[in-house]
Amino acid sequence: MNNRVLLGMSGGVDSSVAAYLLKQKGYEVIGAIMKLKNYTTFAAADDAKRICYKLGIPLLVLDFTAIFEEKVINYFVNEYFEGRTPNPCIECNKHLKFDAFFKKAKELDAYYISTGHYARIEHDFDNNRYLVKKSVSEDKDQTYVLYNLTQDLLKHVLLPLGEYSKTEIRKIAKKIDLEVANKPDSQEICFIEDNNYINFIHNRKQNAFKPGNFVDSEGNVLGQHQGIGNYTIGQRKGLGIAVGKPLYVVDIIADKNVIILGDEKHVFKSELIADNTNFILFDTLYKPMKVKAKIRYTANEAETTIIPLNKTRIKAIFDKPQRAITKGQSIVFYQDEYLIGGGIIIST
Repeated sequence: MNNRVLLGMSGGVDSSVAAYLLKQKGYEVIGAIMKLKNYTTFAAADDAKRICYKLGIPLLVLDFTAIFEEKVINYFVNEYFEGRTPNPCIECNKHLKFDAFFKKAKELDAYYISTGHYARIEHDFDNNRYLVKKSVSEDKDQTYVLYNLTQDLLKHVLLPLGEYSKTEIRKIAKKIDLEVANKPDSQEICFIEDNNYINFIHNRKQNAFKPGNFVDSEGNVLGQHQGIGNYTIGQRKGLGIAVGKPLYVVDIIADKNVIILGDEKHVFKSELIADNTNFILFDTLYKPMKVKAKIRYTANEAETTIIPLNKTRIKAIFDKPQRAITKGQSIVFYQDEYLIGGGIIIST
């Protein structure tokens, strides 16, 4: 069995300790930092270089600028013009951190790829299937962004941090004298430095958002919005509407450039449709299944029934209505510790 592993390095404590743990287990580790045009900082690259030198492993720079621009940046921007709120981390994990990364690993004769994600992989020998389990540390669990992993990929993926808490990882880093031991976690969207996604979109497509109407559920005009990309489902503040009671964004109709407002109760929905599904526990959902589901990364799990509509599309029906179900976000399914799969929310 090939013992070589290509490890994604960010210059942070997680990937640095992952490199150490893999090496301790006897793997031949090759570190790799992804060049993403202006979104990979010199500081991160320098930290990765120092860590790899200290651990005695080589470091490669992989230029993923083109695929990052196409699959993550363009996707992120364009989704807002369709009235959706995307999760770029889902797409980055799918297209770069695993797919493109594994293709590069094969060029280097590396059997495995690895990342600093907090999750676990196990092999179900009875069914000859690779399964994804939550991290032992629930507060750091990152299985939500991993639902697109396929069986072909999973047999080649190592996730050494899944058995540890963040505190334990920092302790290991201090023990082996890594200077990134206390380095803060990176921000959620790596390519938006000031966390202002609206400015980011405007800078790439100036004057692209057009003003339009706020309406109620009956179609009555309540006021004017400043472009659909400036709003998301469940939003109350910053609407600029005064009608004597709080109003919330209930829906965004991109093709009509209309935003529907309503009372808070209208923000709660009992079902949704998701497409582009991928399942890990099995290949295809053939019949209704009871699961726990998360409608966004930070959401609590909710008792849910998922029903197949076709090979890629499901309906999810919640035992209790969920607040601010948002088109473009992912719904991800679980049974106990196991990640079942997920998909992109397309309607409610």
